[in-house]
Formats: sequence, C-alpha cells, structure tokens
Amino acid sequence: MISERPDWVRLHKALAIEAEKGFVDLMGRQYRFSEFLSLTFGKFPIGLPSSERIQWQNKATQFANYPNLAQGDRQHLVAQTRRYLQQLQQTVEKQNQRLQTKTHKAGENGDSYSSPSNPGVSIPKTKSTIPSEISRHLAPKLDQKLKDLAEIGFRRSKKLESLGLYTVRDLLYYYPRDHIDYARQVNIIELQVGETVTLVATVKRCNCFTSPRNKNLSILELQLKDKTGILKINRFFAGRRFSSRAWQESVKRRYPVGSTLAACGLVKEGKYGLTLEDPELEVLGSPGDPIESLTIGRVVPIYTLTEGVVASTVRQAVIAALPATALLKDSLPSGLRKKYQLLELKDAIANIHFPSDSMTLQAARRRLVFDEFFYLQLGLLQRQQQAKKVQTGVQFSPRGKLIEKFYEILPFQLTGAQHRVVNDILNDLQKSAPMNRLVQGDVGSGKTVVATIAIIAAIQSGYQAALMAPTEVLAEQHYRKLVGWFNLLHLPVELLTGSTKTAKRREIHAQLETGELPLLVGTHALIQDPVNFQRLGLIAIDEQHRFGVKQRALLQQKGEQPHVLTMTATPIPRTLALTLHGDLDVSQIDELPPGRQKIQTTALAGNQRSHAYDLIRREIVQGRQVYIVLPLVEESEKLDLRSAVEEHQKLQEAIFPEFKVGLLHGRMTSADKDAAITQFRDRETQILVSTTVVEVGVDVPNATVMLIENAERFGLSQLHQLRGRVGRGAAKSYCLLMSSSRSADAQQRLKVLEQSQDGFFISEMDMRFRGPGEVLGTRQSGLPDFTLASLVEDEEVLILARQAAEKVIEIDVTLERWYLMREELKYRYNRLMGGAILT
Repeated sequence: MISERPDWVRLHKALAIEAEKGFVDLMGRQYRFSEFLSLTFGKFPIGLPSSERIQWQNKATQFANYPNLAQGDRQHLVAQTRRYLQQLQQTVEKQNQRLQTKTHKAGENGDSYSSPSNPGVSIPKTKSTIPSEISRHLAPKLDQKLKDLAEIGFRRSKKLESLGLYTVRDLLYYYPRDHIDYARQVNIIELQVGETVTLVATVKRCNCFTSPRNKNLSILELQLKDKTGILKINRFFAGRRFSSRAWQESVKRRYPVGSTLAACGLVKEGKYGLTLEDPELEVLGSPGDPIESLTIGRVVPIYTLTEGVVASTVRQAVIAALPATALLKDSLPSGLRKKYQLLELKDAIANIHFPSDSMTLQAARRRLVFDEFFYLQLGLLQRQQQAKKVQTGVQFSPRGKLIEKFYEILPFQLTGAQHRVVNDILNDLQKSAPMNRLVQGDVGSGKTVVATIAIIAAIQSGYQAALMAPTEVLAEQHYRKLVGWFNLLHLPVELLTGSTKTAKRREIHAQLETGELPLLVGTHALIQDPVNFQRLGLIAIDEQHRFGVKQRALLQQKGEQPHVLTMTATPIPRTLALTLHGDLDVSQIDELPPGRQKIQTTALAGNQRSHAYDLIRREIVQGRQVYIVLPLVEESEKLDLRSAVEEHQKLQEAIFPEFKVGLLHGRMTSADKDAAITQFRDRETQILVSTTVVEVGVDVPNATVMLIENAERFGLSQLHQLRGRVGRGAAKSYCLLMSSSRSADAQQRLKVLEQSQDGFFISEMDMRFRGPGEVLGTRQSGLPDFTLASLVEDEEVLILARQAAEKVIEIDVTLERWYLMREELKYRYNRLMGGAILT
C-alpha cells in the first residue's frame, strides 16, 4: 500500500508539538497524535527505499501502541522517531536527486514512457503492496481476535462486538457507510450551497461570547477574508463550563486577528449569507503551510455506529488492522483485473477506509462493488450450468394434434413476440434437462396464451401440469379462461384455493393421484394441501415474485425435476433481472396484441376532481364502466386516506346515485369477492370501488376509466399494473391519477406515467425513485444483501461483472483452476443469498 510522497514538515511538526505538550497523546480536531502517526506510517510513501520498509512499518505498530506506553517510553519513542526521520529524509532526498539526473539523461537519449490507453476508470498508480516478509513479522493476522490486539484490548473489543466485529478481517471488511470529501480547496467566492469544501483564509475578526438568549451556549464568531471575499462562520459550545470569560479569552487567543486559518465544512445559507456549518478549524503558520488535521482537506470515512460505540473507537481499530491488508490474497487473476481496470484487493480495502482523494476512493469502491456483483453472477451461472446437466427424462413433443387444435380454436393470431417466446419454451421442453425459464411481458401482452401452449405440450406428452397464482382473484381469472379453451379441447381442469369446499378438495386430490386430472390451477393451496400428482411434468407460476423462494421450491418437489415456467406482468429492470434471475433463461413478450388502445393518462390535483367525475359520467352514459381504486380498506389515524368502505357509500349516495356502485377489497370473503367481480363483469354495477385487489386478474374489456385516489402513495410499477385493467376493449380508455401531494418528487413520478406506457421503462424509473427493495415489495423476493453495491448506481459495473463471470464459467465451470476464486465464491455467494434458492 503506497501513499503520496513523505510530508516531512508535517511529520516533524506533529512530533515537535507532542514533545512540547508533554507526551500526552494530544487530541487533534479529528485524530489523536498516536492515530495520526500510526496511519501515516501504515502506508509506504513514494520513494521509500526497500531497505527501510520494515523499520517504517514497525513505526506504525509502535505508535498504535503509544496510548499504552509509560511517559518515559513515549518520550523515548518520539525522540527516536525524530532522529530516524531526519536521517531518512536525507537518504530519500539524495536518492531523488540521482533519479532526476538519470531521468534527464534518459530524456536526452530519446527514451520516453507512454502509459497504455485506459478506456475505463483510471486506476491511481498506488498499487504496490506490503511485502509478505514484513506482514509476517508486524501485521496482525486476519483471523486474530480484536481483543488480542494491544491497541484495541478487551474493553474496546467488547464495544466493537456490538457491531458484529470480532476479528481483524471483520474490521477490514467493515466498510464506511459514507465519506465526506473535504479535499477540494476553494476560494470564498467559489462557495456553493450544499458542497463540502476546505478554504484557507486570514482571520479578520474573532469574538467569543455567551449567547444573550441562552446562558448555556457560547459562540465563537470568526470573520475570514481571502483575496476573493469575506466569510462569517460560527462554532457553538453547549455547557456552563464554556461561559467563563477565561475560557472564552483562551479561544480568542487561539485564532488571533491576522493569522491564517484552514476551515472545512458543509456550505449553507446563513442569516448573513453563505457560511460553513459546524466547521473544523486549524491555524496555520503561514498560507503555504501543510494542513495537520486528518479532516480538513481530506476524504473522511463515516462508519455505521451503535449506542455506546463512538467514531474514534472504530477508527482507531481500523487503523490498527490496516497493516493486515498485506495478508489479503486476491482471488481475481491479474489478467482479469487488468482487463476490467480493477485495483488490487489490498489497495481497494485500504483506500475504502482512508482514501487519499476522491478519485482513489472511486477506484477502491469500484473494485469492491465488482467483487460483490461478480461472485453473485458466478454463483448464479454455475447453478444454471449444473441444472442443465441434470437428466430427467421429462421430454415433451413440441408437435401434436392437441396443440394444432388449440391454434384452431383461438379467436386471434399470436403476435410475433408470442411466437418467438413459444418457440423458446418448446425448444426447452424437448431437452432432457429441466426448463427454468422466466417470461416477462407487459400488462395485456398475452402471457397466459403462451403458458397454455406449454401446458398443452405437457398434457399431449402424457404429463400433468400445475398453474399457481398468488391470489384467488388471479387464480380464478386463469381458471375461467382455461375452462373456456379446455372444454373445446375436451380436457378437464380444476381450481384449488383456500375457499374450495372439503368434498371438492378430496375429489381433486383423488383425480390428481390417478392421473385423471391433467391440469390444476390454484393458489398457495397447491403446496399447503396434501396434493400428490401422478406424473407432474410442468409447473407454471404467475406473478412469481409474489411467492417466497421456499414456496416455489415446495411446488417443484411435487414432481421428478419438472420443467418450470415462471411469468411476471411486472417488468423487472435489467439490473434486478440479472441479480434475481441470473440463473434463468429469460424471454420477453415485448409486443402488445393488435387493437390494444393507448391509455390516456392524466395526473389531477384535488381541485380538479369535478373533471374526473364529469368524465366518469360521460363514459357510463355511453355504456362503459369505471374502476375507482383506493389504497386502504379503513380509515387510518396516521394517514389521511379515503377508506374504500366509506368512499363506496359516499359515491353511491352523494356523487353517483343514478348509477350502481360495487365494492371490492381484500378483507371480503372469497364468495363476496366473486359476487362483486361477477356483477361488474356482467354490467350489473357500473362503478367498482376497490383496493389493489384489482391490480392483476380482473379482466373486464368494457371498463374504460381507471381513477386512482392518492396516486402518490403507490409505486410506479403498481400504478402501471392498475392502469392495465382498462384499455382491454376497442373503446378509448383513461387513467386518472388523483394526488393531493404538492411534493416535486411526487409530481415528477406521476409525470412518468403520463408520458410513457412502456412497462420496462416505468420499472427502471420506479427503481430509481424508490430503490429495488421497495419495487419488489418484500424481502422474500430474494434480493441479495449487498454491502456497497447499488443496483441503481452501479449498472455498468454489474454488466461488466456478468461478462467476466460468463467468461470464467465458459473456461472452467468447476473453478478447479482458480482455487482462491472457488473458495471466495463459497463464502460470498452463501452470505449474499443467505443460502436461498431463488427459483
């Protein structure tokens, strides 16, 4: 680990001040003297002779233990170090003079150096590492307990354990949650609100006084001036002890008028113009002097803490652990690192904690993010390849009279996209390895027809099939559609849900075991009931992201390695698809059937409600129907949202008394839900007031208006799903997004719906607004628990990691030739996925 060139002045000054103050381990603005020295000696400076590296590194260990030394030992160490630095400085400066002379002569002879082109992220040229012979003698071991390190000890280690930190390795991989960049030094005139900066200016005025409004608050007031302007800054001190005139006068003496001051902080708008919020301050000897503070002018790491653990405890522990980076073995081959412009692991770990500048921090983060993505993709691809080696004997014929007859009874032609996806599926079904394919398609793209062809292929080959949906409404919708087709094919199909009567359940169970029943549609009841198939060959799962990983696996276990077809009408962003379904073959139905109308979408404010009601009346008078969707079933004390029950009563009695208004929500019994949907489908009710139960599964082509109340409370993908309930017939359809929010963010989100009907684009935007966890809705979705990586910000790195993983698997799927990579995969993949099987 190499740092910048030695700052001799700074080191000498730090040692001199410590000696003047009586070897008390002086506390600076951010670090103690011992921490500063330990951190400085923890990195080899450019130009340090190799013969000096052991002694240089030894200083890091000695100063890490400085707080534990007696006064005399401290004095001896400081004096010894000052002599050592004086001699070393002379040696290094002589060496630099010789190098400069040699370089000058080489230039005269025409020698030159051209750096290779670097199309990716540039890597700081600080990539040398601590030699192994040093690390063996000086660096703590990676598996060493923190309590056994002298600079941490038992008491501090107990505090660190509350953060899950037990060993040196734990500390190295305890990445900062954020960094504050004070490295950019600016003039006063260049200050911008919201930026974190450092400036160097002259003290024009200094005052320290007790607040007239609060006797417990003292204020340091400074007026700073540079060649571009004047800035007023304040620091506040809470406590009675700061109100003494003696203390306040001592503070004023610390910042005398005319002295040079370095200050850093967040720029904000104050009462008298721009200022720095809670600034860090350091007086310099002159404008050109180096800044001593390890906060001012630097990139500062911010760690996640817990009660009883302060920042300095974690920081000091990390400093003590940093020499152990020399022992880290890089599991990525050098060729791969070079191809993807990646730092070595030991340099990335060191610089994620204490980067020299923001560029080095970015390079360190990029390497560590790459690792998180790479090992996830490696695990998914390895599992995919292993699954394809499984021989099941469950092979279907893609051709047959049953499929031909189905094509004949369909009242429409398949789209090009549907044909393409059907061919993908039928090709999979001919293979002896079990199919594991995900079909993504926007609302109304025709996924059910595609799945039905796969089901018929299974049945004509002598196998049974199961179709599982997340809700009774959606399961019943599938069942109703399949019954219409299967009756014409003279095939039986049954529905099994939580509402199925006991006698019917027994009948279904018996027919499955004898093989009389070729297709069963159902909800979770398919895995909760004692359902035994005679010969299950195909499983189709709709809206698969709503099922937990264990639930999907339980259904698969009801057959001998059956083919699996999963479907979703919630388009998944590319990064999410790679992360969640990197082991699946993915097909997209990216074309809507002909005749589907574009839905006119409008965001409305609360004072425009009358326009919405006028449109509803016009549409109903023309024989159309309307959905009105609300987010809650009953009034909440915390959220001022309309209750579906109360809204239904209000709409029926006060707003639309001339029309019949129906009600549908999740707490109704299954029979009541069926009745409400049937009445709406049969046009007995013109308006259906509903919660998001109608999000999927309710198919009423005559409905042309979707009014969504409190639209800002929904995610974009969910709004898009709800919008998909209309526009299913030939008439023009409308989606009205009612919102009382004046938030600019809420307005911007709803604008996306107004401008686009593309579900994949909308899902990308939804993830950017809300994050992947919110988009998926539940932790059971199997989203990996990344430490640094962001699916929103790091898409480019994810794509590169996928490419790298594909190349590695192509060369050696077992990873036998890369032992370190194989071992790292075992550790990382299981930790990322919690050992879960996603599909």
